[in-house]
Amino acid sequence: MMVETLVRKTMTIDAVRRTAAPLRTEVVNALRRAIVAQEFTPGERLVETVLCEKYSVSRTVVREALRQLESEGLVSMVANRGPEVATLSISDAENLYEVRCALESLAGSLFAERATDEQCTELVARLGEIKAAMTSGNAEKRLAAKDRYYDVLLEGTGNAEIARMLRSVNARTQILRALSLAAPGRQAHTIAEITRMTAAAAVNRDPEEARIACQEHIRNAAEAALTEMRRLQAS
Repeated sequence: MMVETLVRKTMTIDAVRRTAAPLRTEVVNALRRAIVAQEFTPGERLVETVLCEKYSVSRTVVREALRQLESEGLVSMVANRGPEVATLSISDAENLYEVRCALESLAGSLFAERATDEQCTELVARLGEIKAAMTSGNAEKRLAAKDRYYDVLLEGTGNAEIARMLRSVNARTQILRALSLAAPGRQAHTIAEITRMTAAAAVNRDPEEARIACQEHIRNAAEAALTEMRRLQAS
């Protein structure tokens, strides 16, 4: 009898865990998108009761989601204040872009060397999604399309460590994408740069050209974002 009771309790716990984990992931993703889209602005407090109501979840799920986003650098825990949206300084942004440039150029080179034909075809398809999203006028669609593109690019490297590191950096630079894309003419340049990256990595399978194309894209994105940050700071 005791064994049967223990089995039932274990099955119940496992069922809760299977249910809670996807829910927590959904809240993490939704809150991340809201932060990137600046629905919650840098320095803004993230009030648990408000988030519980917004996403129709318990405080436990909200707290777990906030801890996950803190580990990604999107949320800061401030003494006597609680969680708030992280604020990136110009120095922080410069450092992030330096690391992203090094990692992404390596990722592009490795994709050209190692990706399967199927992954190359998928990368080209994801480029098409980016082009469509850029003309949609929807910031969330643009960011989501770029995320899907990078998922394919990173998978094609065959290097899980690069993928892990670059995803961590990209989680924070997502906040800066909205700034870089706000620069006049930046969307058209972004499409041209990613088209060049895709051609080098997935069509021509040229590691060196892919590395250079990735570097150019990140450096241009960094320049656009940092210029906008300096303008906002001066105003």
